[in-house]
Amino acid sequence: MRTVIDVEERWAELAAGGDTVLLEGFHALKHALRFGAVVPLAVTSDPAGLAELASALAPDLGGVDAVPVSTEVLRRLVPRPHPTGVAALALRPQPVDNAARTSPFVVLENPRNLGNIGAVIRLAAGFGAAGVLTTGDVDPWHPTAVRGAAGLHFATSVARTSLDALPSGPVFALDPEGVSIHDVTFPDDALLVFGSERHGVTDDVKGMATSTVAIPMRPHVSSFNLATSVGMALFHWQGRSRQ
Repeated sequence: MRTVIDVEERWAELAAGGDTVLLEGFHALKHALRFGAVVPLAVTSDPAGLAELASALAPDLGGVDAVPVSTEVLRRLVPRPHPTGVAALALRPQPVDNAARTSPFVVLENPRNLGNIGAVIRLAAGFGAAGVLTTGDVDPWHPTAVRGAAGLHFATSVARTSLDALPSGPVFALDPEGVSIHDVTFPDDALLVFGSERHGVTDDVKGMATSTVAIPMRPHVSSFNLATSVGMALFHWQGRSRQ
């Protein structure tokens, strides 16, 4: 049985390596395990509660192994402990090669809000998108984004890239000045590009776009939330691709 010192030392060693991702809460750990994540260390301050959650919400996993720790130790390991009392470190996977993909990539141009990034990744995983690519200096694997996605980073491909390194495929830039989304069909190899929360897509994206597409919106309403826009675009793709 591991001692408190052993657990804290192992946690610090893994976290310092730079190739691990913090999973906060049962649902993040559940999704990570379900989609093949390697989890070298998980801890819980509520073993009975974890067992109950695993039995009720993830019977397919056949149980979730975690080292019991006190609430005080959990607080030392994680800055903001999740209400479920569960935390884990998972190995960060390499981006998936989607050269012959059958679903679109969502591309976020210079996103700033980590919560929005997490929400978009959760949507992309749910719709079966090829992945989420971001440009700019914000890491889409930041713990806040992973928390917002409930660990579903492991259910799709998530990576930071640049506009000149995007995968091949027709580019559809989502912009209020574009043609109505109702008049457009997104092919399965599309790149659906969304701009930053404040400024929208840049002229660089518009210049490389196959088409600029607008989601109709009531007059005098400034904008939709980023994740909402992504969800509507992916729903549009999914519905048209299955007709």
